[in-house]
Amino acid sequence: MKQGLSLRVSQHLALTPQLQQSIRLLQLSTLEMAQEVEQMLDENPFLERADETAEREAHGLDQADAPVAPGEQIADTAAAPATSTVEASEAADSADGETLEARLDGDAALEESWEGDGSVEMAPDDSEWGGDAPPRNGAQDDDETATAADLASAVESLQDHLHDQARCMRLSDEDARALYLLIESLNDDGYLEDGLEELAQALLRLEGQATSSDPDEALAQQEATVQRLQVALQWLQHLEPAGVGARNLAECLKLQILEMRNTPVTRAALAIVAQPLELMAKRDLRRLCSASRADEDTVREALVLISRLEPKPGRRFTDVERNVVVPDVLVTRSGRGFKVVLNPDVMPRLRVHDVYANAMRQNRGGRDGGESGHAAMQQRLQEARWFIKNIQQRFDTILRVSTAIVERQRNFFMHGELAMRPLVLREIADELGLHESTISRVTTAKYMATPFGTYELKYFFGSALGTETGGNASSTAVRALLKQFIAAEEPSKPLSDNQLSDLLKEQGIECARRTVAKYREALRIAPANLRKSL
Repeated sequence: MKQGLSLRVSQHLALTPQLQQSIRLLQLSTLEMAQEVEQMLDENPFLERADETAEREAHGLDQADAPVAPGEQIADTAAAPATSTVEASEAADSADGETLEARLDGDAALEESWEGDGSVEMAPDDSEWGGDAPPRNGAQDDDETATAADLASAVESLQDHLHDQARCMRLSDEDARALYLLIESLNDDGYLEDGLEELAQALLRLEGQATSSDPDEALAQQEATVQRLQVALQWLQHLEPAGVGARNLAECLKLQILEMRNTPVTRAALAIVAQPLELMAKRDLRRLCSASRADEDTVREALVLISRLEPKPGRRFTDVERNVVVPDVLVTRSGRGFKVVLNPDVMPRLRVHDVYANAMRQNRGGRDGGESGHAAMQQRLQEARWFIKNIQQRFDTILRVSTAIVERQRNFFMHGELAMRPLVLREIADELGLHESTISRVTTAKYMATPFGTYELKYFFGSALGTETGGNASSTAVRALLKQFIAAEEPSKPLSDNQLSDLLKEQGIECARRTVAKYREALRIAPANLRKSL
């Protein structure tokens, strides 16, 4: 085989580290973004918060007249004049044709706000990114300015609530340990998922008792421990809230019914929950009457009673902090239109550390063979600048996409979800000159506060359904229309999927029965036979 040399020319796409970081930051949620900022502040000494700069200036630790290199901080809003509407529009149009990597090298980010006539307002940035955001630490963080997350974190847990009640009971040390183990084994809904045999082994380990080598003695030890846990379980199931400590839904409902007065209705309810729950879900009155040995009216009242019970006793003790949604974009009315702005509470106030950056410039050449160390520190300084610009690019892209969404869905912000129009990611991508995958990253886990509530940006995108006039209707608007139809139906005669499809056709919307069923299930609405009121 003959050997030889050949020259081959090829092209390939390489993502720079700066662009990779920008793409990664773009797809992070608000919470993940805050964690990323905290991690970068801990790792990079050249990065600091703006409130830290204010503290150093108050103590006279900053050099006020020190020169600042380009890229370390963005132009001050107070010192720069506001950009006109026409200039902002031209700047936005010219930015649309640039690639994402090219826009990362820009020094200024645009803060846009859309008015009803389609114009866009812009303001230059502050001396640090996110300068409009209020400081997170300081005199404002007192009890009178508690946030929703602070109030949510103050909620008492289910375990603490049960331990408080257990301390009021006169129990021996062994029984107290058994009850403590059961309380700590409850899930967030208040159910006991582990079996008593498994918990018995855990209790023996907790008490430091070794399992006997004799099989008969070990079995007796296991049975005695299970018996202790059964007694402790009875105590647990008599604590408040009613139904706590149940092993399944039927037992949970039974425990709550036992707390009520003994009446024919409660006795019928106890008999019903003892049957397979499918009978109750299907409203099979004939079999329920036979199982409970009660007349039809009593069974109806018992079903109404069961429907009012709490299937998850620990629900009100669940930590709601993880359910708090902080919007990234705020949409408010402004005259005849709407104004779109970034939420200042989610924007980190970051800047390059002036003292360290000035020291780097004064020692630029390196001394005593420290060129390698100086190059490493220079790299960290460049990473801090990149991080600030990438965050700036992230919020600028979110604002541009949100503004385009508001322009396209203007009827929604005026009349609600019934006025939603069909919209796909490609339309926004073509309008802004971005890739469709970029729009997908921006609209995932990002939220917009509107006059009708807070929605994820993906909520404003929906497929199109044909109409009799040849136009298109948004699937979101169709789902809202289905909710209206079902809310107005007669409880004794609920609308079937075929009837809902016919009602949509009367509105000029072509929607098949299977599509109606799919939308109904997406809205978590039961079928007609389960919605029928007794």
